Amino acid sequence: MSKGKRIVLASRPAGEPAPDNFRLEDYDLASPGEGQVLLRTIWLSLDPYMRGRMSDGPSYAAPVPIDGVMEGGTVCEVIESRSPGLAAGDIVLAHSGWQSHALVDGRGLRKIDPNLAPISTALGVLGMPGMTAYTGLLAIGNPQPGETVVVAAASGAVGSAVGQIAKIKGARAIGIAGGKDKCDYVVKELGFDACLDHRDADLAAQLKDACPKGIDVYFENVGGKVFEAVYPRLNNFARIPVCGLIADYNTIFGPDTPTPKWANSIMRAILVKRLTFRGFIVTDFAAMHGDFLRDMGQWVREGRVKYREFVTEGLASAPEAFIGLLRGANFGKQLVRIGPDRS
Repeated sequence: MSKGKRIVLASRPAGEPAPDNFRLEDYDLASPGEGQVLLRTIWLSLDPYMRGRMSDGPSYAAPVPIDGVMEGGTVCEVIESRSPGLAAGDIVLAHSGWQSHALVDGRGLRKIDPNLAPISTALGVLGMPGMTAYTGLLAIGNPQPGETVVVAAASGAVGSAVGQIAKIKGARAIGIAGGKDKCDYVVKELGFDACLDHRDADLAAQLKDACPKGIDVYFENVGGKVFEAVYPRLNNFARIPVCGLIADYNTIFGPDTPTPKWANSIMRAILVKRLTFRGFIVTDFAAMHGDFLRDMGQWVREGRVKYREFVTEGLASAPEAFIGLLRGANFGKQLVRIGPDRS
């Protein structure tokens, strides 16, 4: 095989991404040099943070360049290796982006044992989303038995894990999700104490009923109207891990970033209620990776943490799947199956 396929960033979106911001193209494959491996992509992870990489404004990471391969986590098979410790047929976790094949430095890869769990989980509950939930909730939220934890996007890859970990730690877990089917799943399958539909006009009133003693931890994935409903219910000393703001991504990364709403009110509440807001990136807690793999692996094996995957087929489906992800069309961890598990 001498040709691969990749999706590159054709143009930067102004607001919501559109299909013409992406371009599918062929490219020539090369043989690995010393220390390199040639990978074949099996699974591609799509995640909300990628919207920020499509823009060139200030952020915690460099943007994808125009005509550059869209970035993303992947699970791949090693096709050819000139890197010690890696051989053809090995399954590895990589960050090789939206492409069918990749030539990479072998030092940045981690082997996956297909016998321990489905290899797709390395991009979900046992990968970056699961670790984001684990570290953000435990290191920042620090839920205590009997406290109330509220999590937005509760049926998604991160939110679903947050609520289940909160329950394991003895807290009440209240989810917020989009639609009855997702809310039913969060309560009946994942074991949350309640789940509210963010589309309901009376969300604030429902939240008050679901959290009669207020909110001690709010795991922020969404922003927007969901935060507006949560904000008045925050207790003194509440902790707010800020993981994402998906409701606002198409504006904060757009051409005209709006002035933050009620900035003075929020600052006053931080002072008077002694609130802790902390934004974080999962790599901030790299030292917890071993603890995460031990604990989450055990919880998944025991059935205490469940997960759901939302799969589209083929590399060409990635742009529309990503656009749908930002609109909340996915139900569970959004993955793209690029190729079979074994060549």
